[in-house]
Amino acid sequence: MTLAAVVFDLDYTLAVPDRDRQTLLDEATAAAGGRDIDRSEYLSEHRKHRATETRTPIFEGLLATGDPAEAAEAYREGVNEALVPVAGVPELIEELRTQYRVGLLTDGPVQAQEAKLETLGWTGLFDSVVVTGSLPAGKPDGRAFEAVLGELGVAAGAAVYVGDNPDADIRGAKDAGMLAVQVLSDRFERAPEADGYIERDQLADELMAFLDQQVGWR
Repeated sequence: MTLAAVVFDLDYTLAVPDRDRQTLLDEATAAAGGRDIDRSEYLSEHRKHRATETRTPIFEGLLATGDPAEAAEAYREGVNEALVPVAGVPELIEELRTQYRVGLLTDGPVQAQEAKLETLGWTGLFDSVVVTGSLPAGKPDGRAFEAVLGELGVAAGAAVYVGDNPDADIRGAKDAGMLAVQVLSDRFERAPEADGYIERDQLADELMAFLDQQVGWR
């Protein structure tokens, strides 16, 4: 089966905050009159609220004092202001769309992830965008990958997923039957299951060459 679609992760794959997430979190909780929250606490609570429109339920589970909705809004604004696109991404996506269906599958609350795309000017850049906050399960659950493949109208065996997280992105995509390319930075070790590896700052230059090598890969 030949390759028909390319699906991307968003955070730390196509865009990266230029400020530390812990600092952004501290500023958000302080603005809302709440306590300091360690980033690990936030992520643990985040995993309990996969299907959500906003981050408010996450902060409701973390803050005994302060305004969770205000904290959620302050954090969303802080993250968006800090977000920087990886060089060459829009041009890469546009080039890919001349040959493939191109999707985005991103974990997070719906409003938060859609706001990132608006901030980046990427609304309408992809053929399909699936935010797992609108689903019953996020990555690496197979239902998340099935959702974006269904919207793109392609089989798993004809698609490649590009992401950085060894578990959520690489193992999730491989378990779903997709080809998987890991985007490398200092965040994670290499996932042995990956079919290929590309340094994040080389993504725009090297992904097309990798895909060209996969013609008729199955």
